[in-house]
Amino acid sequence: MKRYPTVLTIAGSDSGGGAGIQADLKTIAALGAYGASAITALTAQNTTGVRAIHPVPGAFLKNQLEAVFEDITVDCVKIGMINTVETAEIIAEILDRFQPAFVIFDPVMVSTSGAKLIQDQTIDVLWKELFPRVALITPNLDEAKILSGGEIRNTGEMITAAEGMVDKGCKAVLLKGGHLIAPQLFDVFVQKGEKPQIFESDYIESKNVHGTGCTLSSAIATYVALGSSLPEAIRLAKKYVANAIEAGKDVTTGKGSGPLNHSFFPQSMHIIS
Repeated sequence: MKRYPTVLTIAGSDSGGGAGIQADLKTIAALGAYGASAITALTAQNTTGVRAIHPVPGAFLKNQLEAVFEDITVDCVKIGMINTVETAEIIAEILDRFQPAFVIFDPVMVSTSGAKLIQDQTIDVLWKELFPRVALITPNLDEAKILSGGEIRNTGEMITAAEGMVDKGCKAVLLKGGHLIAPQLFDVFVQKGEKPQIFESDYIESKNVHGTGCTLSSAIATYVALGSSLPEAIRLAKKYVANAIEAGKDVTTGKGSGPLNHSFFPQSMHIIS
């Protein structure tokens, strides 16, 4: 039986189209996989910021997830915005029931414009219910500060923070260093029982970086669905994001932080059997 490699994204909707479910599905499609989705929250936002957040009722989120898992073979799951305790608990229940092979969680807590997107009480539930159930989390520096409780000002402190999160219960952490603006940027990958790995990339000057984290985590999930190992998927995903930033850096979309160019070189849909 032939089928498409499939990535399910569980995330919030961005009405401006640059991040969230919209960025996830653009990324998955551009890399040649099939994207399914379950929306956790609706946001009213554009390139200048988030105006309002409307959580999807838990029962309806559960219906979305059951509808996908009961019908479609899901190779990888990407989790994004979770801003309520109920949402976190429902996703944990679904992961336990359907046991997807690979789950990546981008713990979206702060938007590019600085808006807080998560309730404080939800963070404790993430540690208890979700972090132990996923293969990789991909916090940025702002999110890592919330999760680790300390300052992160350099690569050494990034390694310490990532190792601390693994010690606390995460299976693996990719701590993104893009907010430490410098000619060279560093991401730290720490996996339980393994030595830290450093991924280096060039800084690209652009105001169009809205949805970068969503795009990276979706790209990692997609490359894993296509057969890459986790370290290789991270390397390929970082290359894709860099190229998408480069391709969209001189384009104006709205008055604020615009999107990446997800479709700079789209791939045909892969078919597997």
